[in-house]
Amino acid sequence: MAQAMQWKPGAAVADVGAGDGSYSFAAEQHVGASGRVYATEIDPEKLKSLRAEVARRKLEKVIVVEGTPDDTKLPPACCDAIFLRHVYHHLTQPLEFDKSLVRSLKPGGRLAIIDFPPEANSDAVPGVPKNRGGHGIPQKILVDELTSAGLQVEKTINDWSGRDYCVIFLKPN
Repeated sequence: MAQAMQWKPGAAVADVGAGDGSYSFAAEQHVGASGRVYATEIDPEKLKSLRAEVARRKLEKVIVVEGTPDDTKLPPACCDAIFLRHVYHHLTQPLEFDKSLVRSLKPGGRLAIIDFPPEANSDAVPGVPKNRGGHGIPQKILVDELTSAGLQVEKTINDWSGRDYCVIFLKPN
C-alpha cells in the first residue's frame, strides 16, 4: 500500500474504517516521526478498542476520529493519502461520503480503495444502494462514483489479493 500510494516520511495518511487498527499501525511505521495517521471508525466498540490500543502503544502520531455513515469527519485538506480496505461496499450514503473523502485530500493527494466484486447470489449489505449486485461492489460502479466526486483514476490493480482489486485515485491540483 505504501509503495503503491507513494507514501513518504512526513506524510499524513488516513485509514478510513480502521477496525482494529492493524493497518493504521502499519501506516504509522511508514510515515515516520514527522508523519501522521488518522484512524477513522464509526462502530462505538471498535472506536473504544482502537483508542485503548493507541494509548497502550503510546502512538502520539495516530489520531482516532469518529466518523459517521455520510462523513469521514477528517479535517479539510489534511491528508496526502487515504485508504479504505473492504469498507466502500458498506457505504450506505456513498455520494455524501465521497464528497468528504475528496474534501479531506490535499490537492495531488491519493485515495486507494481495496474492495471486491460481489459474488453471484450474495446479499448486499443492508442499506447500500441497490446497484451493488450483492455483497461487494463492481469496480465500474466504484470508479463512476468517485470520478463523479471529482477524482481521477491513477492506477488499477486487479490482482491485489485473492478476489480483491485496488483502484488508486488522484485529486487534481
